[in-house]
Amino acid sequence: MSRTTLVEAPDEVTAAAPVVPRRQRPARRWRRVVSPVVLVLGWELAARTGLLAAEKLPAPSDVLVTGWRLSRDGTLGIHLLDSLTRAGAGLLIGGLLALALGTVAGLLRLGDDLVDPPVQMARMLPHLGLVPLLIIWVGIGESLKISLVALGAFFPIYFNTYAGIRDIDERLVEAARTCGLGQAARLRHVVLPGALPSLFLGLRLAIGAAWLSLVVGEQVNAQTGIGFLMMEAREFSQTDVVVLGLLVYALLGLISDLALRILERRMLTWRRGLRAT
Repeated sequence: MSRTTLVEAPDEVTAAAPVVPRRQRPARRWRRVVSPVVLVLGWELAARTGLLAAEKLPAPSDVLVTGWRLSRDGTLGIHLLDSLTRAGAGLLIGGLLALALGTVAGLLRLGDDLVDPPVQMARMLPHLGLVPLLIIWVGIGESLKISLVALGAFFPIYFNTYAGIRDIDERLVEAARTCGLGQAARLRHVVLPGALPSLFLGLRLAIGAAWLSLVVGEQVNAQTGIGFLMMEAREFSQTDVVVLGLLVYALLGLISDLALRILERRMLTWRRGLRAT
């Protein structure tokens, strides 16, 4: 009899376990699309009814037609590729430098004393205001564009890396040391997971700053790029091309942010934060 009870007990427990329904996420995703669609429809209606002058702000449909035309003849693709190359190079240089310095300042007291004070002073300077000085230092070629992007990406990654390391509970590090983990193991199993949320936040902010910096950089003696395309269109009063460039920058920023969110969700599956209701 006792044997039968032992066999049937798991079935009873399983049957009695409550079924937690999954959250209805698709409906929420559709809700996030409503406000942009309403804005675009209102923009189109205002342009078609004459409330918005075409030479000031063309209709979204006209901008899409212009984008399709520039895509078919290859013009948009060439400028987009050059902008992506500059943004990627600047993000890589500025991000790696910020990650290295932020890690040194966050982990080592000597690094904090030597690295953090100059960085704190430099962050008070608007990096876009350094364009005249950068022109003297690196010229007006590709180095200027990449340097601006690297500067824009550096500070968000540095400060979030530094803060992410410093915000780790010291008791977790002591517990890992008590369990016999070496320094490399503590970095891998305690410091890195604890700092990753702040690092992802820094990356998201850095990407936004990188695109902003690229807009300014591509307007200084550039021959290609979305910023150059916009400046050239301004000379000929092609407002539709200018608006198209702005929309391309906005879409690039949105796609970059969504990609980082997906990567963050996959890498931080252990984290359970507050969800909006």
